[in-house]
Amino acid sequence: MTANSNLPHSPEPYWRVNVQPPSFPALSDDIEVDAAVIGGGITGITTAYLLAKEGLKVALLESDVVVNGTTGHTTAKITAQHDLIYDELIHHFGTEKARAYYQANDEALQVMRQLVQELSIECDFSDEDAFVYTTEEKNASKIEKELHAYEKLGIPGGYVSELPIGLPIHSGIVMKNQAQFNPVKYLIPLVGKIQSMGGQIYEHTRAVDVEDGSPAKVITGDGHKITCKYAVSCSHFPFYEGNGFYFARMHPERSYTVAAKIAKPFPGGMYLSADSPKRSIRYTPMNGEKLILIGGEGHKTGQSKDTMKHYEALKTFGQTDLGLTETLYRWSAQDLFTLDKVPYIGRLTESHPNILVATGFRKWGMAFGTVAAQMIRDSILEKENPYSELFTPSRFKADPGIKTFVAENTNVAGHLIGGKLSTASKKIEELHPDEGAIVSYNGQKGAAYKDENGQVTVVDATCTHLGCEVAWNNGDRTWDCPCHGSRYSVNGDVVEGPADKPLKKLE
Repeated sequence: MTANSNLPHSPEPYWRVNVQPPSFPALSDDIEVDAAVIGGGITGITTAYLLAKEGLKVALLESDVVVNGTTGHTTAKITAQHDLIYDELIHHFGTEKARAYYQANDEALQVMRQLVQELSIECDFSDEDAFVYTTEEKNASKIEKELHAYEKLGIPGGYVSELPIGLPIHSGIVMKNQAQFNPVKYLIPLVGKIQSMGGQIYEHTRAVDVEDGSPAKVITGDGHKITCKYAVSCSHFPFYEGNGFYFARMHPERSYTVAAKIAKPFPGGMYLSADSPKRSIRYTPMNGEKLILIGGEGHKTGQSKDTMKHYEALKTFGQTDLGLTETLYRWSAQDLFTLDKVPYIGRLTESHPNILVATGFRKWGMAFGTVAAQMIRDSILEKENPYSELFTPSRFKADPGIKTFVAENTNVAGHLIGGKLSTASKKIEELHPDEGAIVSYNGQKGAAYKDENGQVTVVDATCTHLGCEVAWNNGDRTWDCPCHGSRYSVNGDVVEGPADKPLKKLE
């Protein structure tokens, strides 16, 4: 980070500032429940809430603390406008399934609106129009095709030639009556409801395996077992794959957000560029003012040499185009992309009827987390759900599936081989304070970090998932795997899967 960058020193999502979620103990014994829900983000919490409401005995397990993973680092838009997707969905899946994709997300938005009203949740929820725009003539045809898709599917919206925020554009499209909120403030009351209905919640409890059967047994990293009729993986990347090969059917991307003040009034609305690099713009209330969230700069996890430059680029965009005056917060998030851009929600595999999964939400987990929770509830209650075929994890579309599968796994192979052939970038004594690098250490590659007091921590540089070499993420101070997106702290602890074992410390 440059000395005059004026960016916050450490990443911190605004959603968790001045908000204190409740804390919970780690699981310390074997237990038995109807449903074990793994993952304390919006998907897991909403699923646990809906199941507890139906009278099931539920346990919610989180490897870190609740509402702090991707859910705590989102831009928190609740929308069915997922970039320019509907023309593509019609092309690959047909009109009916494209309409079902929209309806599933629109219904999730209505459910969330209703929950906010019913439970009187104060979470800065507001109805907003959502826009996708382009500043480049070469992308105008994409906007036009998407407009035709809206018309074909009956999506409320239309063409726009200008934006309420005054950003000069070539053309754009609006989807009416979408929403935004503070996800942490929204989920804390649901956590309280889960407890009041008898649900058990455990933090710092990492699920690492499942013993198949009926009942199933979820195994934690400490060796405790949760015997359950249903095991539900809502842990972003599935904590258990059961030969579903999810690591080969998804790729992870990181994206970035800066939260800032701007000089001119902000009229509201949510905005996303169709151009590259992406730019996402929205506001959230802060002490009577509007804090502007500027997001974008996505790239595959572990495949950017300098992650701070992405924050810098967003800040520069804000200064140039929005009149940004002060950057107060910055944070990043990780998202999983399936082969066909449609999430996997349902049975883990056809041979695992009582192990359910929800993953691959791309960048749209707020609505999809609620879609998934309703689908999982219906599956467990043996109720028909109109969206089960569309989102089933066992589907495979040859177009675009095969091409995407080959491209993604060629990329992985390249990084696996490239990492093994690469040499150390620095000697330990060359590290600056608050810097990490791959070093040669006692004849092997080490991932070394020197803190601001000069203390050096060295861990094995080989990812414990499938053996790729990790890369330093200077924006978040983590070690990130460029193959399947596992992330580790400077001490080697797992921050994000698919890895479930830490990097070995090198003494």
